[in-house]
Amino acid sequence: MSLDELSALKIDREPETRPAPRWIKWVVLLVIVGGASAAAWKYVTRERPAEVEVVAVTERAAGTQAAVLNAAGYVTARRRATVSSKITGKVIEVNVEEGMAVKEGQILARLDDVVARSSVAMADAQVKASRSSLEENNVRQAEALVNLNRMKELLKGGIVGQADVDTAQAQYDSIGARIKALNEQVNVAQSQADFARTNLDDTIIRAPFSGVAISKDAQPGEMVSPVSAGGGFTRTGICTIVDMKSLEIEVDVNESYINRVRTDQNVTAILDAYPDFQIPGHVITTVPTADRQKATVLVRIGFKKLDPRILPDMGVKVSFLREPGDNAAPVTQAIALVPKAAVKTENNQSYVFVVGPENIVERRAIRTGGPDGDRIEVIAGLRAGDRVVIAPPPTLQAGMKIEIKK
Repeated sequence: MSLDELSALKIDREPETRPAPRWIKWVVLLVIVGGASAAAWKYVTRERPAEVEVVAVTERAAGTQAAVLNAAGYVTARRRATVSSKITGKVIEVNVEEGMAVKEGQILARLDDVVARSSVAMADAQVKASRSSLEENNVRQAEALVNLNRMKELLKGGIVGQADVDTAQAQYDSIGARIKALNEQVNVAQSQADFARTNLDDTIIRAPFSGVAISKDAQPGEMVSPVSAGGGFTRTGICTIVDMKSLEIEVDVNESYINRVRTDQNVTAILDAYPDFQIPGHVITTVPTADRQKATVLVRIGFKKLDPRILPDMGVKVSFLREPGDNAAPVTQAIALVPKAAVKTENNQSYVFVVGPENIVERRAIRTGGPDGDRIEVIAGLRAGDRVVIAPPPTLQAGMKIEIKK
């Protein structure tokens, strides 16, 4: 075999590659982990925008009185009644629905009156029987009187004796006594008949005053009673009526601020359901007692003008207005109002943080006026619609970006 043929039988081998040392792999891994940790640390320790609460500046119209106190309460009705029956009976008819206007004396419901009508019929029969017996004895008394007079004439002629006259007199007097007793029986029977008619009338339930029915509590076929009886199977009322003309507001005022409330003081009420609807009112009275547990005093407030939107048990916020004599001069232009917590003071200069574009805050000097409840008047520096930071943190500076709490 030649050399060339031997060379053809040679097996080609790839050059041997030695594996990289293990420490190089650990170095690469440490570099990757370190870079990721540095990036995470930079992300965690980055400067974040301060999270604050922001409110828009409001405005009080020109000529409007400032508030000296704010409170929350509820609309209540002075005349409110759950109408029930005077007797226990089964309801056979209900003529009222929720939201229906009713007038005083209107029939709201009827009870089963079969027994009551029977009692009236029986009482009338007793009255009739008593009067018939009375008429009969009146006739007998007239006859006894004629007999007595005849005996007296016969006694003068000596035909009868005194004993016969005495017997006739006794008979006459006995019938007279019976007539008196029958008269009393007639009166008793008539009273019983009147009582039976009253019970019959009690089966008809009428409205005690004019108002609006806000609930319907019974249905035909149910039992109703003036007192709770029979567990949950007996109703104690037919419906609840509210006199809408008697609506007023009751608020609990902290006893520390009750000195700011006076009788006939003007107030402004705002219903929670209609935040843009301002209702003028006045203080009716301050209830002369305090709640020991809540440390509050109840104040009654009347509406100067009622509105169909005002409903019983609605939540309402009340601003007690400053008396006209408390202002040095009437305000002739609109006044901006901000919460007191938004105003800061430094070197006798008041300022606020105003939120600008991209949530960058600006420190703005303002000139303040008097208090208005939990807000303060701003004479200059702000206008309605500006957004200010409430209770800014000490680290907040002008030019910083903020994050608004939701």
